[in-house]
Amino acid sequence: MAGVQTAVALREQGFTGPVTLIGAEPHQPYDRPPLSKAILLGKAEDSAFEIDFEDLGIELRLGLDVTGLRAADREIDTETGPVAYDVLVLATGARPVTLPGTEGVPGVHLLRTLDDAVRLGPVLERRHSVVVVGAGWIGAEFATAAREAGCAVTVVEAADLPLAGALPAEVAAPMAEWYGANGAELLTHARVLTVEPGAPGRVVLADGRELPADAVVVGIGARPATDWLTGSGIALDPSGAVTADDRLRTSLPDVYAVGDCASFPSARYGERLLVHHWDNALQGPRAVAAAITGAADAPYDPVPYFWSEQFGRFVQYAGHHAGADELLWRGDPADEAWSVLWLREGVPVALLAVGRPRDLAQGRKLIEAAVPVDPERAADPSVPLKAAVR
Repeated sequence: MAGVQTAVALREQGFTGPVTLIGAEPHQPYDRPPLSKAILLGKAEDSAFEIDFEDLGIELRLGLDVTGLRAADREIDTETGPVAYDVLVLATGARPVTLPGTEGVPGVHLLRTLDDAVRLGPVLERRHSVVVVGAGWIGAEFATAAREAGCAVTVVEAADLPLAGALPAEVAAPMAEWYGANGAELLTHARVLTVEPGAPGRVVLADGRELPADAVVVGIGARPATDWLTGSGIALDPSGAVTADDRLRTSLPDVYAVGDCASFPSARYGERLLVHHWDNALQGPRAVAAAITGAADAPYDPVPYFWSEQFGRFVQYAGHHAGADELLWRGDPADEAWSVLWLREGVPVALLAVGRPRDLAQGRKLIEAAVPVDPERAADPSVPLKAAVR
């Protein structure tokens, strides 16, 4: 997504020089959100971008691994030889974290690429029993699709609640109820010891419990795909992300980084952000293209945004709540639709909306504008958020 959008944005912003897009996957560039939805359920064969790369004068080099970067020579190394650049944009994304000891074990799957989704399709078609490791966003979305397909689903989570790394406990707690209400079993405080292949296989937990599993899907996070930059001299943060500046420039001259592989400083939130979501891979490329072409010189400081479809609910989140000092509920989390608004010194900094898209749209604008709100009115779900401004 980030690489494709950067190439397209360069053309949209008037760049006329040659543009080469290199990708390790052999497929035409594709969008990822449908992988855990339509493609997984067999409702679509692929999600290729409807972009005429030839017409835009963008050269595609697909199925080509990039193995190194030599900034002094202005070249990247590939399997077929070096490729020279004047300006380089790193958009290598992230790789899913594997469950230790399960590499190469039959029946253990990840869900990150089109090939992953194609391999998992038959699992859902056959209505197999599935164990999902990790109750994060991907785990919840896969569990949703598997239940829709009629699979028996057990979700194993090491923390005490789903989305433990993403949301505070009081917000994640009502989401835990969604699993059982939709026929999926959620096991928390549960760690996987081993996965034993077979027909069916077994997932053995650290406490001795054994779960039958025709297939195991691992969704325990992702790490920036930057191993290939070892020895390049480029600066990385402790997570492995490229440390871009507020124009998404890296520590090397004429090298930019965008999307899941890069962190950037946010003046809005007073910290460096690493955003592994689709909207960042759409917005960041426009900033990179503007910096390269000179079309604009504004810092990249977005309000992060993402959405997730799980168990019949449309969940949206905007902002970054880490520095908030107040949390307001809009509605009852036992209901189908509700929202949570985070404030810092009376100013909205983040919002989670479950089935309340109007709250998300209005809240996102308030966050972007850093407008103070009246907490009492903002906590009243019958009051539009835009009407809660002080």
